Parts: sequence; structure tokens; C-alpha cells
Amino acid sequence: MATVAMVFGASLFLGWASLGAEADPQTPNIVLLLMDDMGWGDLGVNGEPSRETPNLDRMATEGMLFPNFYTANPLCSPSRAALLTGRLPIRNGFYTTNGHARNAYTPQEIVGGIQDSEFLLPELLKKAGYINKIVGKWHLGHRPQFHPLKHGFDEWFGSPNCHFGPYDNKARPNIPVYRNWEMVGRFYEDFPINLKTGEANLTQIYLKEAMDFIKQQAYKQPFFLYWAVDATHAPVYASKAFLGTSQRGRYGDAVREIDDSIGKILKLLQDLGIQEKTFVFFTSDNGAALISAPSQGGSNAPFLCGKQTTFEGGMREPAIAWWPGHISAGQVSHQLGNVMDLFTTSLSLAGLQPPGDREIDGIDLLPAITQGKLIDRPVFYYRGNEMMAIRVGQYKAHYWTWSNSWEEFNEGIDFCPGQNVSGVTTHNQEKHTELPLLFHLGRDPGEKYPISVSSLEYQNALRRISPIVEEHEKTLIPAAPQLNVCNPAVMNWAPPGCKKLGKCLSPPESAPKKCFWPH
Repeated sequence: MATVAMVFGASLFLGWASLGAEADPQTPNIVLLLMDDMGWGDLGVNGEPSRETPNLDRMATEGMLFPNFYTANPLCSPSRAALLTGRLPIRNGFYTTNGHARNAYTPQEIVGGIQDSEFLLPELLKKAGYINKIVGKWHLGHRPQFHPLKHGFDEWFGSPNCHFGPYDNKARPNIPVYRNWEMVGRFYEDFPINLKTGEANLTQIYLKEAMDFIKQQAYKQPFFLYWAVDATHAPVYASKAFLGTSQRGRYGDAVREIDDSIGKILKLLQDLGIQEKTFVFFTSDNGAALISAPSQGGSNAPFLCGKQTTFEGGMREPAIAWWPGHISAGQVSHQLGNVMDLFTTSLSLAGLQPPGDREIDGIDLLPAITQGKLIDRPVFYYRGNEMMAIRVGQYKAHYWTWSNSWEEFNEGIDFCPGQNVSGVTTHNQEKHTELPLLFHLGRDPGEKYPISVSSLEYQNALRRISPIVEEHEKTLIPAAPQLNVCNPAVMNWAPPGCKKLGKCLSPPESAPKKCFWPH
């Protein structure tokens, strides 16, 4: 596939030279609302029957809904790395070679993280005068060299890892929460999460951080807010005012609180009179975690399987663009979109060119958003180091299928509960490179009925798909994998700021080893 840089022409550095660091008064603010493990079927506007997302539903009626929007990987860390670099995880290093087609992320033990050689979105936006803040989960590495303020963000309130725990601070430390460069406490200690009731005030804290930042920057230079809340990731949580208010259990409580928070953020933009100069995009990092459902996980209906898999339920995401005065109300775009497009689209909004010295997988969605154009592009479905599937138009071809291993499945780990499709949801890694499994997603969004290999439809579709796959594989240059090595000594024992708080812990001796990735 041609690089986005080729499409846009001049190199990044020429773009920087012409624009400098002075912000154009018309340059819009950018707000990216990234959910954690929220499924396509969790929004009322996408058909969720309890209709408990009134603010997101209204956001869609006032803006543009993208029913064909995807992530770059069915797991948190690689998806987030792809969003902020505009590149597939296999290009930016957020994958593993410790096992074929294994998903990998950034737990406390991980040695790797986002590389200095990658250009992250906030880093580039600074060249157009933006001030940048991340609120919530970073998940691109927790060691000092991977800190978000070293990669273009000016402010941070949140955590480098997921809110797992509580730990004993002996075998494993509790996860730190940062304000800018230093930790201000740890989950389950200074930022409690009641695992029995699900009560935690974190979403309210994250909401206040976002609103304070917007108020401070409203009439100054343009701002980029990356609001990466994680209440819908198990163990799910909600504040006291929302607990027990949903028909969908604790997960629904978390969704209702997030929906309420997004409503308040959009209203604040309107109250400040900056809604027409603020581009807002809502999506999720991967599909709902069905292994945690129903009480702790969401819905990917009507799609197959969920998080960890490259079926539609693991990769297709809820997505809404909102930009009053620029997006006509009530629009639906059938453009194939991807989280990597938010990188390129944001640069376009800022008047910047994407980097010209590397392959960029994200496309500029502005022609689709503001002019209703459809851009022909494939969607690649990766799991670790393997391209599992591709979507071209309405057709999806699976070159590999795998739900999870028989060993895990027999222990009750099921990423496709109640969704056994013979020959499709496989518990061995099944190779289909000679005769891919082909589905028409318009007729069969649940991937239940493979098209016959002897049909004319199959042959015509493969004639279109095969050259795209061959070109992609021929030109693909994988980066060095960053998620191969784990070491208990690099966990969050003594993060910056711990001494001030009296919360430094003693690390064990260094013992690097290959990470084990079962999925």
C-alpha cells in the first residue's frame, strides 16, 4: 500500500519549516476520547436495547457515526501505540516474536516500550503550537524513558499501567498514578478501588482533569486532549452516584458514568463557545472483553467473538466524530476507518504533514468527515507478528484463524462465549493462506457463513484482495519487537516522586527472561 506520505507529498520537515511553532488562529483543538474494552454494541445508537448512553447517542445525532471503524490490534497497548504513531504495531515494535500470532501488551514486568525513533502525535502537534495533555491510561511502557512527557505531552494525570491489584508491594508493587513527572500515589492505596462493590472515584477525577485543562486552554493556543479512561476494563468501577443505576450490572454503571462525563465535556465546550473550533472523536481501543462478561464486560453485538481475537467483535469499534459547524448533524459514514487514522487526521487538522521517512498506515479522514467522500483502503487484522485477516470493501478474508488454545479453553478462558462457528472459531492456529476463509460482512456481519471457494464471487473477490496482501507483505519491514523481554526488577518499585511520598519499594535482583504470552 502506498505510504500516506506519498499521498500528501512533501516531507514532515518541510511542513514544519513552513508552519513553524506559531499556531494558526483557525487551528482547531483536538479531543480524542479513547475508551477501554468498550464494545461496538455498547451504544444505544448502535442498537444496545437499554439505551443507557444518551450523551453518546446525542453526540452521534449531532455529528457523524462510523459503523465501520476498526482498531489496529485486539489488545490495549498495541492499539494505543498504533493510534499515537499512525502505524501498525508490527511497524512500531508493539508486538512479540516469542510465539506465533500472540497478543502482547505492557504489564509491569515489561522491559520495552515506545521507542524514541517513533514520532508520536503530541510530539508533532507541538510543532503547530499545541499544548497536549493525557488523562488516564498510557500503556506504552512505564520505565522513565517511555514517560509520556518525553514523547510530546505537556501534562499527564493517570497511570502507566492498567488498574490491576491490589498487590502486596513485596512480590508485586501496586500501580502508581502520576501527575506530570512524578507519582502522586498508588491504586488501591491513595486511589482506592473497592473490588467487592466496584466503587472508585477515578472517572470523576479524570473528568475534572479534562474539564480543568479545557477551561485553562480555551482561549489560548490550540490544545490536544487525549482522554483515555479505563473504567470499563475489568475490574470495572464506577463512583457511588452511578453504582447500581444500570440495567446491565456493574459494567453498565461504568458506561453510564463515562457517558455522563462525555456529555459534560461536550457541554463545557459549548458553554465556552469553542465547540466550532474543537474536533472531538470517540472510539475504543479494542472490542469488549467477553471473558469478563456479563457483569464485567460489554457487548460486541452483532459481531463474532471479542477482545484478543481478530474476528469483528475484537476489532470493530464504536466511533463518533463531533465538530459543530463543520460536520452536519445526523451523518453516517460507511468509510472504513481505523484508530491509526486519528494520527493522520489530527495532523491534517493542525496543518501538518505526516512523517515522510516511514510507512504511515493511517489515512486522513477529513474528506470523509467534511465532504462525505469514501476512500478506498484495506483494513489489516494483526495478532502479534501475523496478519490474520484483511478487509477490502465488504469482503473479509481470513488467512489464519485462532480463538485461543484448547488448554486455555478447557480451563474456562473463552473469548467467544456461546459463539462456536465450526471451522472459524478454532482452538488450534489454522492456516488458510492457500484458500482464505472469505465472508461478505454486509450480508454476514457475524462471520458465520464462509463463501464457497468454488463460487464466482469467491474467485472475483480474491482477485481483488490477493494483490493487496502480496504488496503489503512484500513491503513490510517489521520493527524490533519491544514486548519480548520481561524482568521483575523493572516493575513499579520506585517511580519518580516515590521518595517524597515515602512510597519507594526495594526491587529484586535483575532477572530478564522471555515474556510468556498465552493468547
